[in-house]
Amino acid sequence: MKKVIITGSTGLIGRNLVKDLLKSNYKVTAIVRNKNKSKKILSSEVELVEWDFNSMDNLTDSLENAFAIIHLAGAGVFAKRWNKSYKNEIYSSRVESTKLLVEIISRLNNKPESFVVASGVGYYGNRGDEILSEDSKPGDDFLAKVCINWEREASKVQQFGVRWASIRTGIVLSTEDGALKKMLTPFNYYLGGPLGNGNQWFPWIHISDIVGIYKFVVESQNCTGPFNAAATQLVTMKEFAKILGKVLKRPSVFNVPECVLKIVLGEAASDIVSSQKINSNKITELGYGFKFPNLKEALYDLLIKQKYF
Repeated sequence: MKKVIITGSTGLIGRNLVKDLLKSNYKVTAIVRNKNKSKKILSSEVELVEWDFNSMDNLTDSLENAFAIIHLAGAGVFAKRWNKSYKNEIYSSRVESTKLLVEIISRLNNKPESFVVASGVGYYGNRGDEILSEDSKPGDDFLAKVCINWEREASKVQQFGVRWASIRTGIVLSTEDGALKKMLTPFNYYLGGPLGNGNQWFPWIHISDIVGIYKFVVESQNCTGPFNAAATQLVTMKEFAKILGKVLKRPSVFNVPECVLKIVLGEAASDIVSSQKINSNKITELGYGFKFPNLKEALYDLLIKQKYF
């Protein structure tokens, strides 16, 4: 059995990826902050190794002989209102932990074949109607700078003969957690609608596809560098809300203005209504086939087929 190391295993993407890896007969070792909490979330088949993300102690032996290391850990970007302290936590939980993992990998006797690290479409900042490929220039706001430095640290693993990939993830659609679950509440009360003016591009991806992309990248030796991970059907926020309303058989007419979002979320509101028109051709040209390229079918699967609503 090939061993895969994963951080951030109890998050939305992590716990779904762990399930998929176990089904594919991988041996999974999860690097966690709290073993007792993680035991309640993850399968008993998963080996748990406790790490505080600030030290190399007790981790080097666990990383030896791994086929791949997948690094998903990071403080939730929109989990709290942004202030200086929380922005530092968002940054350090990603960039500093990645730097430390690369340092540990450099010391391993038997290094992994690949180091696959999370990133986000926030790399591009707010770009209007510009079509964004992996070669597009980065943005200059806070989240863009986080992603730039995050990817830069991850890419350093290549000097040790380890393949690197960073997954620039769009808005993950799932009824377990995340943006879609939060958006359902106003629709349930017939108050649903787009965030902001609705004209911004909304780069979405079904939870099954983001899990599929991580697994595909781990298993494909020709997958190197950054990869956009957003479904191939491009929609604006207004179109997204309209299609969501149709699937739920609810109206989609109540905009939530950016000024209201700023009252609730502060600086983070600007990133929530950022526009990113994402091109995911790089991953599809290498052979990944989206299970849910169509938004209506993706929402139907999550909300109707899975009997959530």
